[in-house]
Amino acid sequence: MEVISLNRELFDSDRAAFLEKAIREYVATSPLNRFESFGGGRIFDQPLVGFADGDDPIFQDYKKIIGDFHFTPREALENHLRLKQIRQRPAHVSVISFVLPVTYDTRLSLRGETVIPSLRWNHTRWQGQKFINELSRYLVSLLENLGYNSLAPELADFYKLENLSNGYVSNWSQRHVAYAAGLGTFSLNDGFITARGMAMRCGSVVTEADIEPSPRPYIDYLANCLFYSEGSCRRCAERCPAGAITEKGHDKNKCYEFLFVRQKEILKEMGREDGYIGRYLGCSLCQTKVPCESRIPTRKKSELRLEI
Repeated sequence: MEVISLNRELFDSDRAAFLEKAIREYVATSPLNRFESFGGGRIFDQPLVGFADGDDPIFQDYKKIIGDFHFTPREALENHLRLKQIRQRPAHVSVISFVLPVTYDTRLSLRGETVIPSLRWNHTRWQGQKFINELSRYLVSLLENLGYNSLAPELADFYKLENLSNGYVSNWSQRHVAYAAGLGTFSLNDGFITARGMAMRCGSVVTEADIEPSPRPYIDYLANCLFYSEGSCRRCAERCPAGAITEKGHDKNKCYEFLFVRQKEILKEMGREDGYIGRYLGCSLCQTKVPCESRIPTRKKSELRLEI
């Protein structure tokens, strides 16, 4: 009880700072953020954390942008409470969004590939998702121990993918949530460019705790992408082995066909079948060897360079 009381006091003194510290400590110390191979190196670097008001009108906008099936944070939380047979309507709804940058060694391993991902990247995709799931569960448990109903929508029974004519979309988009929480903007390849670049993965938790939202330091949802901000770059399109990225954007159907069909054929042809894990290999070549790999790129063309 003393530990819970102490945590509650620390939480209430600065809720955003408390949660950001908890997330950072978990990422830094959890053995799950270590590869089972590759010498046990880290999967993700220190995270970025942002917060959003669950009743922000932007979440209603997503029903038009993504589809009316996309949950608002309040809908997700209230659905969760109904399943738990809790009828009380939350007075507040907040969203915690976190971005997990891929480590330099993993990014470096992918830069050298042109058709299929490196083994480190492939393991980052699947072991990394397991870590994201556990981090999400940890945050839910932490908040519920503090007395706040919470959930990770991506782990909920009602989370699903919708198969639309232009490709699959989920009813809870982690990148759109991260945008609402002020963590970055979108790009030509449908990626998400954060202060630590687009080579990352992200997750989120919804809670009834009242948490001060983070500012959104942009007004244009494409602001961090050089193609949209100044008409330059297109490096992600050049990196795409499926030809799924053009000046018109990202063709999800071409991308998925390459991921689920062609990559396995290529892997067999190259004799590199050993060591890969997961339902598909992954790809994300368009997220490395590009100016936005690990940062928001400067707009002055002469200054564009990769991290070395």
